[in-house]
Amino acid sequence: MREVIHPRFKQQWSDPLANSTDPITDLKRIFRQGAKREIANGGLVHGCPLNNLAQEMSPLDEKFRQSLEKIYVAWRETMAAAFDRGIKAGKVRKDVSPPKVAAFIVAAQAGMAGTAKNTQDEALLLQTSQALFDYLDSLKP
Repeated sequence: MREVIHPRFKQQWSDPLANSTDPITDLKRIFRQGAKREIANGGLVHGCPLNNLAQEMSPLDEKFRQSLEKIYVAWRETMAAAFDRGIKAGKVRKDVSPPKVAAFIVAAQAGMAGTAKNTQDEALLLQTSQALFDYLDSLKP
């Protein structure tokens, strides 16, 4: 967890959003880059390591579940903070609830990763990504 999962989370999500004032644009870029990377390196077959572990280990080991949840909490907090900055910068609608949006996007990403792993269908991954982009665009002022 500390050697693979957390550094991957930090590199893919936390670092790019750490100072973001335009989370909609930044998230779309992160998703596009992630989809390209996962398609190229077999991620459609293997899925998201964090999601895989959460699905398999959470009901079996409470300490492990808590360790995984710390990463999910950090992910949601990082994203919520980016949306809060985006609201202040005028890039996100003022009526948006950053914690709710962050929770939804994290859940959507986990579902997208699981669906892509199950179907191994690149076109479906891209289709679900576009639906998420449409949602993100609806958050603009």
